[in-house]
Amino acid sequence: MNYLKISLIAVIVCCTGIQTSYAQNQHGWRGPNRDGTYPDTELLKEWAVEGPELLWETLDAGKGWSSPVIANDCLYITGMNEDETKEIFSAYSLNGEKIYSIEYGNPWNKSYPDTRTTPTIAGNKAYVVSGLCEVVCIDTKKGNILWTVDGKSVYGAKPHRFGFAESPLVYKDKVIFCPGGDKASMVALNRKNGKLIWKSDTLGTTTGYASPLLIEHNGSKQIIGLVGASIFGVDPDSGEMIWSFEEWSEKEKPDEFGKGACNTPLFRDGRIFFSNGYDMNAYMLKLSDDGKSVTKLWQNNVLDTQQGGYVVVDQTIYGSNWLSNAKGNWVAIDWENGETRYETTWEGKSKGTVITADGMLYCFDDKRGYVGLVPATPEKFEVKSEFKITKGEGPFWAHPTIHNGILYIRHGNALMAYSIRK
Repeated sequence: MNYLKISLIAVIVCCTGIQTSYAQNQHGWRGPNRDGTYPDTELLKEWAVEGPELLWETLDAGKGWSSPVIANDCLYITGMNEDETKEIFSAYSLNGEKIYSIEYGNPWNKSYPDTRTTPTIAGNKAYVVSGLCEVVCIDTKKGNILWTVDGKSVYGAKPHRFGFAESPLVYKDKVIFCPGGDKASMVALNRKNGKLIWKSDTLGTTTGYASPLLIEHNGSKQIIGLVGASIFGVDPDSGEMIWSFEEWSEKEKPDEFGKGACNTPLFRDGRIFFSNGYDMNAYMLKLSDDGKSVTKLWQNNVLDTQQGGYVVVDQTIYGSNWLSNAKGNWVAIDWENGETRYETTWEGKSKGTVITADGMLYCFDDKRGYVGLVPATPEKFEVKSEFKITKGEGPFWAHPTIHNGILYIRHGNALMAYSIRK
């Protein structure tokens, strides 16, 4: 039972991609390109013993595992209302004062109901997906709902054990999500009114927990999605499913794949990297020149990231692996050939989430709540500084965010802002 519950971590997350910037004025999940890489520079390379300077904190974000998003000189985040019956969308000033909160949807009604979806902000609109797959558009200036589409009743969205955990993708006039089920694996709605633009073919399986990723390859764009035991590519203009991949080796229990598939792939130079926990391990796929098929380049059996995402810096992929629901090591592997560069413990800590900025890794231990600052070097995992998050409750599953030299950490209902610029 615990095995399945932890997949839910997926829920929180839903993760990454390295790509050519698609210049959409879009803000949201894991930074500008959904790859956990933030553009900030001149950041501290070590912190004080007690950690970086705390600028502000609040305990009224509502329970959840989603990440904060900064846009339009505001911070936006999702959480649960006080009696935990509804999901809420909140706006804060950049000094931590709440501007408003509104209820927008229904949380997952079984195991681990806390809010998962990180808002996608495009212009003055926010797009979220509730735990029951209600796709919602919110006017961020007025704080009101513009439209709602019920993904289950309209598009037959089929949840896994922990419901829906997506951060939707915005592309041109579309907002895109992956409902799974028998009607469509991916759906594009009109951003202005929620009406259907296209729906892809179905792969006939449940949804995954990973957020879709827009990529560009040899001048053509496609959207990478994950449902069930499949990773697939879709034409963003027509909804045509271009390719799908399910060729996992037998030992990796493909029937269990979708129960924990929550990490958005990385993309660079025609290559797609994906890793998932529970011994699913890590894969590098290569797109054909015309983008219509993929082949497996290599497989690494050390990195199997459960829910914390991964990043690539130069030619090295960094993340943590799943040894059990309570344990995991920190791992670096070579982007080119999949060779393991290191696998090591973080003394007294566990696996967790990783993001990167200015040549450093920001590692967030998911069991005890330690935040570590680690140089992004493939030679060794060396924690230069660390401090512990003491506010909030529940697992430490929310992915941190960096914006304008400030590190934002969310733990349950608690939200903290730390100064990390020199």
